[in-house]
Amino acid sequence: MTVSSADSPRTHPPAPATLGELRASGHELRTLRVEMRDNLLAALREGRDPWPGLHGFEDTVIPQLERALIAGHDIVLLGERGQGKTRLLRTMVGLLDEWSPVISGSEIGEHPYEPITVQSQQAVATYGDDLRISWRHRDERYAEKLATPDTSVADLIGDVDPMKVAEGRSLGDLETIHFGLIPRSHRGIVAINELPDLAERIQVAMLNVMEERDIQIRGYVLRLPLDVLVVASANPEDYTNRGRIITPLKDRFGAEIRTHYPTELDDEVAVIRQEADLVADVPPHLLEILARFTRHLRDSSAVDQRSGVSARFAIAGAETIAAAALHRATVQGEPQAVARVVDLETAVDVLGGKIEFESGEEGREAEVLTHLLRTAVAETVRDRFRGLDFGLLVDALEAGQMVTTGEQVTALDFLACLPRLGESELYDDICERVGATDDGQRAGAIELALEGLYLARKVSKESGRGETVYG
Repeated sequence: MTVSSADSPRTHPPAPATLGELRASGHELRTLRVEMRDNLLAALREGRDPWPGLHGFEDTVIPQLERALIAGHDIVLLGERGQGKTRLLRTMVGLLDEWSPVISGSEIGEHPYEPITVQSQQAVATYGDDLRISWRHRDERYAEKLATPDTSVADLIGDVDPMKVAEGRSLGDLETIHFGLIPRSHRGIVAINELPDLAERIQVAMLNVMEERDIQIRGYVLRLPLDVLVVASANPEDYTNRGRIITPLKDRFGAEIRTHYPTELDDEVAVIRQEADLVADVPPHLLEILARFTRHLRDSSAVDQRSGVSARFAIAGAETIAAAALHRATVQGEPQAVARVVDLETAVDVLGGKIEFESGEEGREAEVLTHLLRTAVAETVRDRFRGLDFGLLVDALEAGQMVTTGEQVTALDFLACLPRLGESELYDDICERVGATDDGQRAGAIELALEGLYLARKVSKESGRGETVYG
């Protein structure tokens, strides 16, 4: 698994190519935990954010995580789905040195100053200062494994390699060992997602790695002083019901940290904006509606809160309404694709399956989703348009004028059918409140206001055959 540790491009690896050149350069060996601790403290002293792209954890999860890393602890993160656990684990890569020297050809990436396998120790004794070295980027020092019931001891720890035995080596020869993921992560981070899904006998195999830092393979006991940081994630529901972390392994994690969903609306919106891959313009007020919608689902008694409502729900929602906007622009020949309130219904249609409802709510799923979405829209309207007088617009609609919108109604067609309000600057005020500039954004802003008037029972609305009429 390769991850990107920073937005800046990689630098070139350092020049030393032999052990002698490395010594002459003044390079010093640091253990993995000391390396990460030093880099974390340096970032904090300099005011740099060691955790880019993480929102809502600043006062809760991050301080606990930093203390655990400073203490040199292995870490398990507990939290419901979609709380950013995996992203948090991958962000730890940024605390590693950008380049680290390894013995060329070493199967487990040993440092030239500290060979731990027989082969590497022999190579150092044979070649001395002429020993060839290579440089590993920090992205290559992070390994990630999704725990599944079929994961084996060989996957994580290692096994006897039949190919090496077939070459004529003795079964008692340590060179017949094929190392698994954890030994290959020597001097790096190994992350195990959904740890409780590992069979208990596999978790037992990790005990020596976590405490004594050596490995046992079949009849062999290899005294390899592994330098790895083991981090893991787990869902609390799985942690107690579907699977569990066995007590001895749980005891070997120095830190157990609970994650959570964003507590502030702005953080929720920031996550959507950062993670969503949008194919059209989705104005900020629509992202806010999706964020509020998601938060209401997390508070709803109709939703099974043990499974959680992932941040991916709102992210997928933003991507869906962007796709609906692009579809409309393509079919209708609009110059710019901009999402509007009418596109929110398309998100509800496809996202319902991402929510686990309580057993007594069968048949009411669509009703619950529609009600909570309308609640989110009404709150956004109140927040955005507080203090605006919509009297002239309501009077025009009560007098018999109608405004038509819909999935395939263009922004220009929508704007063209708006009632004329004389000298009133109401439409401009509406657009200013949401930062709308072009025609697509203006249509979206005014459509939001009309939907707010409908939800406040100021005007009526009829929908059918892909059209919505306010009047």
